[in-house]
Amino acid sequence: MATHHPEPVLDVVIPVFDEERDLEPSVRRLHAHLCETFPYPFRITIADNASTDSTPRIAARLADELPEAQWLRLAEKGRGRALRTAWSLSPAPVLAYMDVDLSTELTALLPLVAPLLSGHSDIAIGTRLAPGSRVVRGPKREITSRCYNALLRSVLAVRFSDAQCGFKAVRRDVAERLLPLIQDSEWFFDTELLVIAERAGLRIHEVPVDWVDDPDTRVDILATALADLRGIARIGGALARGTLPPGGSLRDGGAAAPGRLTTQLVCFAGVGAVSTLAYLLLYTALRPAAGSQAANALALLVCAVANTTANRRLTFGLRGRGGVLRHQSRGLVVLLIGLALTGGSLAALHHAVPAAGQAIELAVLLAANLAATLVRFLFFRARIFRA
Repeated sequence: MATHHPEPVLDVVIPVFDEERDLEPSVRRLHAHLCETFPYPFRITIADNASTDSTPRIAARLADELPEAQWLRLAEKGRGRALRTAWSLSPAPVLAYMDVDLSTELTALLPLVAPLLSGHSDIAIGTRLAPGSRVVRGPKREITSRCYNALLRSVLAVRFSDAQCGFKAVRRDVAERLLPLIQDSEWFFDTELLVIAERAGLRIHEVPVDWVDDPDTRVDILATALADLRGIARIGGALARGTLPPGGSLRDGGAAAPGRLTTQLVCFAGVGAVSTLAYLLLYTALRPAAGSQAANALALLVCAVANTTANRRLTFGLRGRGGVLRHQSRGLVVLLIGLALTGGSLAALHHAVPAAGQAIELAVLLAANLAATLVRFLFFRARIFRA
């Protein structure tokens, strides 16, 4: 990108609500920093979320005094709503935002946007939880933040480390495809944007930041936490139903292929039917010599490896050796779940009916294996073979 670019290359949005005390010193500090360090034209957009104090008047005055500043007034509150509106209206190739308290040290701004300017990455985020970050904040917010991000990693299987640090940037062409897919208009907006982007195979660059907590924060931690939990449940449901964009849909600028979930279900059902038949035959063959529990475990192990291999290629269309060991190792988690369901069912049957015959055992194992198959599909789609 040429240094003498005629239009703003970077648009930094600052969403505010009743910030009459911090707004002017923060905007002037950010403006001075960008004038000194940023080699391209830039713009600062103050996105006012229906403030009721003198914030609108201060924002309007800053827009008049600073050529690179502008003011945007919204009639409703919501950080996500402010970012969606400001980013949608901006012509800049790189869009960013930061909190008005400037808790993040501004020296991280250029490392944040540089990978987007070069085309190396699609989204960049500041992280307070990566090695190299220096964070000063109270134990309450520290524990809340770490628990929230651990919950995201365990429930939604995300790989980014810090979902809600108020320091992010995105390429405008990527934002144009992401924004219509995001439902939340408040604090969960950041998390939803990152989950959708990661699922679609977009590249997310992380920058360790120096961050100092603002003791005068206006965030209602309890209300925000409850809203975030509802957002996680909604996204988790979308992942299970397969309604989030599949890998490559946003990277290529296209939409999700229609009927993809139906096709996967049909292929998975076919593989599952063959796998279940092989499992029952193996169990029948091994049962006389090994006993019911050992035969069940051995048959499950053999069929689980074969099932993962077949679904990897036929259901989810993955070719080559890349990721085979990772997929098989994650498939062992599903094996353990299936072993618990089938082994537990056998144990319960033998406890209730000690003299149960082999036909009854096979019927019980078939029912338990069907339940394990449903769990297997959800794990395959949401975690093992995700984008």
